[in-house]
Amino acid sequence: MRGLVTVSCLWLATLCLPVSVQAQSAPPVVAAASDLQFALTEAAERFEQQTGHALRLNFGSSGNFRRQIAQGAPFELYLSADESYVLALNQEGHVQNEGVIYAVGRLAWLQNPGAAELDEDDPLGAVEQALAAHQSGERQRIALANPEHAPYGVAAMETLKHAGLWEATADLQVLGENVSQTAQYALSDDVSGGLVAYSLALAPALDARSESLLIPESWHNPLRQRMVLTNQAGEVAEQFYQWLQQDTGRAILSDYGFVVPQ
Repeated sequence: MRGLVTVSCLWLATLCLPVSVQAQSAPPVVAAASDLQFALTEAAERFEQQTGHALRLNFGSSGNFRRQIAQGAPFELYLSADESYVLALNQEGHVQNEGVIYAVGRLAWLQNPGAAELDEDDPLGAVEQALAAHQSGERQRIALANPEHAPYGVAAMETLKHAGLWEATADLQVLGENVSQTAQYALSDDVSGGLVAYSLALAPALDARSESLLIPESWHNPLRQRMVLTNQAGEVAEQFYQWLQQDTGRAILSDYGFVVPQ
């Protein structure tokens, strides 16, 4: 789309722009969790088609964005994969209110086609196969997001603990900075697969060249994803915030595997 800009640069680069230029021409900057990379891009394109307003999307780990917003980053809308970050920012006075839950995420195992035999009755069977191969001397690795700041990394850790595989797979784990990078790792040649956001596994760009298996939601704490307008939010950011809660925005999120609250 002509106006949509997707960026992954440091927010400090935006601060270097003259204030007058930002006010006149820069679209609002949205900080969004990496599991939204495909879904939110489609949503922003549809929003621009309907309203004529462009958005600037910045994808990364929710924890890193939480710290940046607290430090004054010029984001107008924050979509977190972990609602606790939004609630903390509200307590600290950096956002307008508690925001709203816009989706509940799901976790999935993602791998190259045929990398391991997938079985819905044994969702982590591929991890068990990788562990057995590793114990036999083969070089096996599995990918997950860093639990220190990525909500899907926490969910992956909880899932492995649920299956009794967390400590056993410590030497196999490759940590991504965020869940989007983890999906890249999961499909690399020297990795067996990885635990990633189901929304990424369903994206056409990945679905066409991978296999995935949904992890039971009872194996980890709910990935309640909350969004909020920051204290710097303008009219366009507020319009998009409201638009995502309406039928078109909700339908797009649902198409990418998110559970959309009533």
